[in-house]
Order: sequence, then structure tokens, then C-alpha cells
Amino acid sequence: MARLDVTEMFHGISFPGHLHTQDSLKYAVSFPFGDTDILIVSYPKSGTTWIQEVVSLIHTRGNPGLSQTVENWKRAPWLEHYYSSALLEASPTTARVITTHLPHHLLGPALQHSKTKVIYVSRNPKDVVVSFYHFHKMANFLPEPHSFPEFLDRFLEGTVSFGSWFDHIKGWTSQINSNLLHVTYEEMSLDLHSTIKKISSFLQCPLVEDEVNNCVKHCSFSSMKENKMINYTLVPQEIMDHSKGSFMRKGKVGDWKNMFTEEDNRKFETVFTSQMMENCTLEFVWE
Repeated sequence: MARLDVTEMFHGISFPGHLHTQDSLKYAVSFPFGDTDILIVSYPKSGTTWIQEVVSLIHTRGNPGLSQTVENWKRAPWLEHYYSSALLEASPTTARVITTHLPHHLLGPALQHSKTKVIYVSRNPKDVVVSFYHFHKMANFLPEPHSFPEFLDRFLEGTVSFGSWFDHIKGWTSQINSNLLHVTYEEMSLDLHSTIKKISSFLQCPLVEDEVNNCVKHCSFSSMKENKMINYTLVPQEIMDHSKGSFMRKGKVGDWKNMFTEEDNRKFETVFTSQMMENCTLEFVWE
């Protein structure tokens, strides 16, 4: 399924047609979640792959065998991707790990009556937009990003693929639910060991110290960058042009400072302040 130039519009949000169809998006928003399911939720380029790897390693108690032999999109498929229904129907019905980029207003109703454990991962939005911009340059299924200031404008307007970052983070983090854990990219960067322990406790899968240390070792950025099961180098060149960049680029907090001009920053801060001031208590680590 190529459809590299196709865009699917769904509830006013654009999705790349290479991975999404109207049927796959409808399937996602009416998915019958089970009480033992684990759902990883993020806006793109916020640490999704990292959390997928952490959850896989927690389940195997730090043993990297599964993570090094099975692609992450099979271990934790994106619910809204066209291939996921076949994968999920063929998988065991207990302890399924599922991933999504969908906003809460679309997926929340499907979760309403289940005890699915949701891990929401966020990242400071300046680093998100820089990473997303570079990803657009290598991903042939996403629109041409043009210049960074142009891309930043679309990001701040919420007209990029997957919609508004502001709506996404406010929608998911405003939920008061003991079955939802909010984890940040920055806390993983600063103290991966403690973050893994927090996630394993949330998943009711406590680990001994050696197991936590093995998880840390195998989901370090350098380890993941070399792992073909998660670095997307198995994806054909015509879909992801690896000559134009690496899917796992730098993994740094504060890399936005190497891309933003003073004008970019002023523009960002104006929109960020107006969007996030109202009923939002989130704090962000910017560097």
C-alpha cells in the first residue's frame, strides 16, 4: 500500500494516506478495548518509540530478545494504521500493547468503559516541532515541509498531519484517571532508571534492580539507534529516504535552540502563551 501522496481527512485532521484509510480510522475510534490492554499515546516525535521499547523490556524483565527480533510496529501496532486490525485480531487477547497518535476527543469514547492502562508521553513542543520538521524531510509519505519558519507556522496553526499539538496534549492530560500515566521525554532523558520503575509499577509488573538496569541498558538512545527493529532502517528507501536523515536523530533535550531564530521563538511564545494559559498547569523542561 503505497499511497505516498494521499492525505486522509478525518474529523478535520489530516493523516498520511500511506498508513491510514477512512476504514482504519473508523476502526480505531470504535475499537473494543480490553481491561488488560496497554495503550501508548503520543503526539508524533514525542518519545513514542522510546516508550514502546520501555514497555516491551518491562514485559520481558529486561531481556532484549523480543526487542531485537520483532519490529516495534508489530509488538505495539498503531491502532489507526491500516494493517493493525489484522495484527490485533491475530494477537493474544490479554496484555496487548497498542500505540496511537489520535487525540482524546476521537479515542476517549472508545476507552470510556474499559480499564485499559494508558501511558501518555509528551515532550516540550519546541523540540517536537524541530524533530517533526526533520522527519518530514525524510518521510516520503508526509507533505514537503518547505522552510522551517513555514512549517512552524503550520504547526502552531494545527494544520500539520495529526492535527494540533495543543489540542492533543490538553485533551489527554486533562483526564483525571488512575488508569492514565503521564510520562515526559525529558524525565526519561534525565532519569531513565526512575522512569522505568514508575512505568513498571503502573503496569503492575515490578522489577528487581538487575532487571531495571537491563531495561535501561537496552533502551538507551545509543542502543535503540543501532537496533533495526526500532530505528526504521528496514523501511524501504522510497518510503523513508534515509539519505536525508535518521529516524532516531539526536535524542537531545533543547535541540530546538540550534534551529529556532529569535523571530521563530517570539512567534512560538506568543501562540504558546495564548493556547496554554487557560486551565493548563503543565510545566515543560526546555533545555
